[in-house]
Amino acid sequence: MGALSIGLVLFPKLTQLDLTGPLEVFSRVPGAQVHLLWKDLKPVASDKGFAIVPTTTFADCPALDVICVPGGPGQVDLMDDAETLDFLRRVAPGCRWVTSVCTGSLVLGAAGLLKGYKATCHWGSIDQLSLLGVQPVAERIVRDRNRMTGGGVTSGIDFALALVSEMVGREAAEAIQLQLEYDPKPPFNAGTPLSAPPAVLAEVRKKMADFIAKRRAATEKAAKALT
Repeated sequence: MGALSIGLVLFPKLTQLDLTGPLEVFSRVPGAQVHLLWKDLKPVASDKGFAIVPTTTFADCPALDVICVPGGPGQVDLMDDAETLDFLRRVAPGCRWVTSVCTGSLVLGAAGLLKGYKATCHWGSIDQLSLLGVQPVAERIVRDRNRMTGGGVTSGIDFALALVSEMVGREAAEAIQLQLEYDPKPPFNAGTPLSAPPAVLAEVRKKMADFIAKRRAATEKAAKALT
């Protein structure tokens, strides 16, 4: 097998860890070529203002083994972004793996690339996958045939290690995990709705409510476009 070619979609107002977590893992695969993909090569601002520079445009994108779509608030605008959705539909058939992190799965769903598949998403929006013909599975990593999706933000590292194991073997993935000293021991057991204290969960749901409603409206619009 030749060097892996991995593309990650970069877009305005993405959550940078959705992108940079997997990027850190993928970039350590020996010989891998990792492309940050967007419509042009101008710096792209994340949702927290970090500027990330694309390396390749959609038009110049080479053949890929993996396409990965991260999530973040800017995902809402991608749901009916014809240029991005057309790009994903164009490259996906040639990829060994079609993947996402967090709400990137909603973008894949809007492109029709997860219809009939199982997938995951951030816990706050996972129910929206069903609107796009996707079977939601509340797991940190979900694999269904050649689709692999990661849950919320921090799952991108886990997802990427799992995908590296599938592509080049467990030993290579374990070596990368060790290089990163990825041995998480969070100070609190509040990382999912099942483990978070009820008061914390209620407060976070309240803070997210308006934006989740905005995201749902975009998902409903995308679902209508698919039909």
